[in-house]
Amino acid sequence: MPATGKSAQARPRTRREIQLEVRSALAWLEKHGSVRNREGMARYAITAPKVFGVPMGKIQALARRLGKDHALAAALWETGWYEARLLTAFVAEPGRLTSAEMDRWCRDFDNWAVCDTLCFHLFDRSPLAFRKVSQWAGRRPEFVRRAAFALLASLALHDKKTPDAAFVRCLPLIETAAEDERNFVKKAVSWALRGVGKRSPHLKASATAVARRLAESKRPAPRWVGKGALKELTRTAQRRRE
Repeated sequence: MPATGKSAQARPRTRREIQLEVRSALAWLEKHGSVRNREGMARYAITAPKVFGVPMGKIQALARRLGKDHALAAALWETGWYEARLLTAFVAEPGRLTSAEMDRWCRDFDNWAVCDTLCFHLFDRSPLAFRKVSQWAGRRPEFVRRAAFALLASLALHDKKTPDAAFVRCLPLIETAAEDERNFVKKAVSWALRGVGKRSPHLKASATAVARRLAESKRPAPRWVGKGALKELTRTAQRRRE
């Protein structure tokens, strides 16, 4: 059975201890996986080369037992198992993430669930987060570009200290990426635009202006992003007036 979070924090784990911890975690995940869960994941377009089929609640329970350990998180990632990579989001230490490490893990994203989980629970806690939004937004691989906007959406929700100006600077990235027809990209772009717009009244006005321009596009992808965001942002404003 993997160590508890308390014991895991007592001292740094040795390489051998990390290897044993990884094997123990994988054995635990295999025990709690099922064909039924794998089939359910597939229905939501969550596919991976190596997957046990473990529900997120159980993955998070295991993460609490393991505690924070950045070296262990990196070792879990290297196994290539879907659930082990989700564990990484909860076990890794945001302050210890390096730029190269974030890029490497991002290049490994092979489905939207791993991408969004790392952005939502780990990457958006890193001081490098905004830099990665701007870098990844210009990359071509589908899940790298999705990561840029899933990360921006996560920052809009979780980062309570960054001034609005940082988010305003990201709006041109959204407007450019809205041209991308790929399903997983345009959905993340829409998520980011809506998230930024709901962060503050000032950002709502700026995001709504972007959404209106996109909604008037003759191309289907930006029009879809714009109309969806506009509908949600104006509905939010209407609810506030009521």
